[in-house]
Amino acid sequence: MSLRFDERVAIVTGAGNGLGRAHALALAARGARVVVVDVAGAEGVANEIIAAGGQAIAAAASVTDRAAVAAFVERAMGAYGRIDILINNAGIFPRRRFVEMSEAEWDHMHNVNVKSMFHTIQAAVPHMISQRSGKIVNISSVTFHLGLPNMSHYISSKGGVIGLTRALAREFGPDGVYVNCITPGAIQTESEQHFVTPDDIRKFLESQCIQRRITPVDIARTALFLSSELSDGLTGQTLNVDGGWVMH
Repeated sequence: MSLRFDERVAIVTGAGNGLGRAHALALAARGARVVVVDVAGAEGVANEIIAAGGQAIAAAASVTDRAAVAAFVERAMGAYGRIDILINNAGIFPRRRFVEMSEAEWDHMHNVNVKSMFHTIQAAVPHMISQRSGKIVNISSVTFHLGLPNMSHYISSKGGVIGLTRALAREFGPDGVYVNCITPGAIQTESEQHFVTPDDIRKFLESQCIQRRITPVDIARTALFLSSELSDGLTGQTLNVDGGWVMH
């Protein structure tokens, strides 16, 4: 057994930057043919994979658009003939006090973070069921275990991801399809400068057992494990990758 994905096909959503890009690059580096999906940046990541000798196609699409999701899944089938791995990484995380939150903000958060997985899984899983094999990895958040202010719409959406993971693991297990989840902690990404202060970073590190920032590569390595045969004894599980911030 190894972390090689030769001849396997992976779809990664939200892969135009940050955590999703790390997933896509890690899979491609180990032989997977990757469908890079994002509203922006997908082509750049796909070109990065190709330049390194890998195989990839880019899909500029929103995961909230059911027709667009169906189109990139069918494109993957047309190009590669199968789908083995689905990494549901796309998500948003704006902050807002609950009493100031609009219904539109609540709905948009849940559409992007949870309903998008309804679209992607419904489109991809029939192909996995037909081949009686597949690995689905959903990205949630450590905030579900913590509960934090000004993030009720985000945390409730990420809790929904965990619930969806557990239910679908039961439903698809007899078909040879595994469904697991990752709850990343405070990840050091390019975009964190827009919502994280130096004081926030200090508090993250004080809360962690491992006294360094957790990076997208840390999460991608866990996704590789969950996408491989090494995790064939696991389904319906949520793995917390946060440097030892939360233990459960």
